[in-house]
Amino acid sequence: MAPDAEAKASSATRADPYAPLTSQHLAVGDSHEIYVETVGRAGGIPAVYLHGGPGSGCQPDHRKLFDPERFHAALFDQRGAGRSRPKGGRESNTLPHLIADMETIRDTMGFERWMIVGGSWGATLALAYAEAHPERVSGIVLRATFLGTRAELETAFLSTLPRIYPGLHDDFLGLLPPEERRHPLDAYWRRILDPDAAIHAPAARAWYETERILSEHAPNRTRLNQEAINNNQRPLPSTPFMEAHYFQNECFMRPNQLMADIGKIHGTPGIIIQGRTDFLCPPSTSHALAAIWPDADLRIVEGAGHSLYDPGIKDAIMLAIENLASKVMI
Repeated sequence: MAPDAEAKASSATRADPYAPLTSQHLAVGDSHEIYVETVGRAGGIPAVYLHGGPGSGCQPDHRKLFDPERFHAALFDQRGAGRSRPKGGRESNTLPHLIADMETIRDTMGFERWMIVGGSWGATLALAYAEAHPERVSGIVLRATFLGTRAELETAFLSTLPRIYPGLHDDFLGLLPPEERRHPLDAYWRRILDPDAAIHAPAARAWYETERILSEHAPNRTRLNQEAINNNQRPLPSTPFMEAHYFQNECFMRPNQLMADIGKIHGTPGIIIQGRTDFLCPPSTSHALAAIWPDADLRIVEGAGHSLYDPGIKDAIMLAIENLASKVMI
């Protein structure tokens, strides 16, 4: 039996075919060590999964996006996120750093080219990496396209939020002093990054809960729980701190960078999965991207919003990965 066939057979007979093949903390410089794991089978189609946030980290369920008999996929926690060290570290943590980390991972794994899969902030990083290293990308699967612009954040929190959840919008603004409500996004980011826990804790909880409600197709509540927001016994969510760091710095990109540079990935096949009722990353963004990326196929999932776990989204992504793999292997 050839070595590749042996690897495929072993993946099919493992007790858990989605269990990591390898896991490690990879030193990438600047005192950062990023957690990287691989799944599938050695010799399979190279791929990498990019989590959202920024700052959320990969989850075990993300491994199941990839057919373990067909792919050799890397999943990693970006700088400061998940199991990477230092946890929450924002020093030397920019978009160019994350792109360089991906190149370190690719080189370490010995992949010449790989398929990129990412959603929301993961879609931002996917496009930024592909435009920086188009020769290293075999194909791209995006979910809930986010281009990393302030305009998208203003649309979500200052336009969509008051239209869809006016009570939640009142709660969101009500956490701020009146003089800070004219520029609430800047006020929230400034407060979240304030070293004083009395200032950053309630702001981080309110931001996290508001974003969560916007991200779900059918949230279990649509107002902020003021008692919970101010309960210092509750653990703090980690993503607001990394998001504030990135958003306050325009995601470390020049204005409209990803759309302006889309020509760099012309010829690279892509599939964009988009929930029809995504309030954070609306269909208009994916539509605009597909209109100037001729190699991309836009697939709308009706009755779904932003979350990977909204009805139909995960299945659509898995099908897109399989479809794109067949295309890039021709």
